Amino acid sequence: MILIGIGSNLAAPPARTPLETAAAALAELPGIGVQVIRCSGWFLSEPVPISDQPWFVNSVAIVASEMAPAALLHRLLTLEADFGRTRATPNAARTLDLDLLDHDSCRCDTATLTLPHPRLHQRRFVLGPLSEIAPGWRHPHLGLSAAELLARLPPGQKVRRLAE
Repeated sequence: MILIGIGSNLAAPPARTPLETAAAALAELPGIGVQVIRCSGWFLSEPVPISDQPWFVNSVAIVASEMAPAALLHRLLTLEADFGRTRATPNAARTLDLDLLDHDSCRCDTATLTLPHPRLHQRRFVLGPLSEIAPGWRHPHLGLSAAELLARLPPGQKVRRLAE
């Protein structure tokens, strides 16, 4: 199973909102060789780490692709740039964030790619959407399901599902 996290807290014109930006990026995935199998609903989440920047809109998608992990990550980063994403400051507000969360349980730790995503098990804005579409997915290192990881998170990290 290949999992991609989608997030935005700034609109990328012509979109008027982060939700429109994130939805537009999701619609662009097939054009870069990524078939969307299933996508969670949209969630509104407080920035992590907590800051005064706008809240994020987040989702997780199960996708299919023939690309190897590094090639897929490259395509995702190119799509981010196409939506105006710049990477000047860590954890800054952004038009688009596309995270490769897992690629068929591949374990990878290089200078440019770590799989599974190194913080996915700590993030309610990832585990909530992931538990919605794949509660039985198991973390390749920890062996716990998405639902188990979500249940083990400490209080905090304000996240709520947006109405359809």
